[in-house]
Amino acid sequence: MNKPLRRIAIFCGFLVLALLIRGNWIQYVQADELQKNKHNRRIAIERYEQPRGDIIVDGKPITGSKETSGSDFEYKRTYKDGPMWAPVTGYASQAFGANQLESIEDGILTGNDDRLFFRNTLDMLTGKNKEGGNVVTTLNADAQKAAYNGLKERGGKGSVVAIEPSTGKILALASFPSYDPSTIAGNSDKDAEAWQKLQKKENPNDPMLNRALREVYPPGSTFKVLTAAAALEEGLYESADEKTDTPLPWTMPGTTTDLPNDGDLPCKDASLREALRVSCNTVFGKIGADLGNDKMLEYAKKFGFTEEQFTPVRSSASVFSDDMEPSETALSSIGQFNTATTPLQMAMVTAAIANNGTLMKPYMVDELQAPSLDTIEKTEPEELSKPMSAENAQILQSMMETVVSEGTGGKAKIDGVTVGGKTGTAQHGVDNSENPYAWFISYAKGEDGSSPVAVAVIIEDDDAVRGDISGGGLAAPIAKSVMEAVVKGRQ
Repeated sequence: MNKPLRRIAIFCGFLVLALLIRGNWIQYVQADELQKNKHNRRIAIERYEQPRGDIIVDGKPITGSKETSGSDFEYKRTYKDGPMWAPVTGYASQAFGANQLESIEDGILTGNDDRLFFRNTLDMLTGKNKEGGNVVTTLNADAQKAAYNGLKERGGKGSVVAIEPSTGKILALASFPSYDPSTIAGNSDKDAEAWQKLQKKENPNDPMLNRALREVYPPGSTFKVLTAAAALEEGLYESADEKTDTPLPWTMPGTTTDLPNDGDLPCKDASLREALRVSCNTVFGKIGADLGNDKMLEYAKKFGFTEEQFTPVRSSASVFSDDMEPSETALSSIGQFNTATTPLQMAMVTAAIANNGTLMKPYMVDELQAPSLDTIEKTEPEELSKPMSAENAQILQSMMETVVSEGTGGKAKIDGVTVGGKTGTAQHGVDNSENPYAWFISYAKGEDGSSPVAVAVIIEDDDAVRGDISGGGLAAPIAKSVMEAVVKGRQ
């Protein structure tokens, strides 16, 4: 071969080598990045070329798929009782992507999960269309309905979380106002218009906000159960009926300011039981100051504060600060200052108390199923922490049961069922100028002493008369209906 031809051959060889390297680089190194690229429309087309698998509650699908026309997307998502279930399912939209369970479990629902590889390969060989698997939730349809309808009838804004204390299964997760994911599932101008109307800029009520998991609120007096748990665990007091060393008035340490109670309450040297029953700020504020910031933060963390929770949908971290002054610790210990919590977190606190001091990791996906309904993955209950002993948890249970039987939680009573609870009215806004939030946390206990459900309810009602707002008046009836739904379902 002469010299010019040899140079051309070598040059062509380099070109072929470069093409091979580039092809392999794109196919193997950049494959994942290209697949996830928002401009890669082929991925979206593939996602909707067959019906998605379903999200299941009580053995029945709450989602579906239907054929579309005039689009390169063959199917779009549908939802049954969409607004009620939106905080659980999230949305799957041809135009706007997906969130929550629809996004987290997209691989199962589309059939693209690696764990379905063998089945997909078999289907390809036999000519069968690929199918999506199912996501089986822990949700209880009756409890969810009671929660959502209770919020809807109340009006305003709010959320409800119900947990099975012994396992951590989430039984209800409701947020109001809500939205129908079906209205944004397609790729039309109508879907785009619906999407725009749901955005906070257009709709200040922010119906797409998952208030149960993503919003944090001052917990108010519901936080006093955590302060009581810390007092019992640290040996500050040994029983529910031992008198506390609490003067009235009580001046917060480092200040000349007295911590006020909500009215003329019998809080001087009140026992823990009486202090919780009438909700004494002085008793629990002094407990927090006596224990100190570090100890109160330690117990807040044991109950789940300061950490995000994954259910698997992410929940915001609840807040209890460090490096506070004693007066700030006192205010934080009654659920004020900058203490802030999600409804999920307060349901976790209640569930741990009801479960004799053991906090289970909250979860809402029971199992993932292949299209054949074979189980791919099963969630096993997992202990998250043990914030208090069984003995002290039972003392605290007796205190919470007194709140319902003789105190401010009377509207949560259920005939033939032992109910424990705590009300809360949380101030917020500049100089507490905004209408307060109404809280209620509770659990129901069976005849065998076990608790099938713990509930947290919060109501935001900007239109209510300020003097009419209370956790016992607004939130407790909703908690009662949710607990009744669970208890009746087990009888």
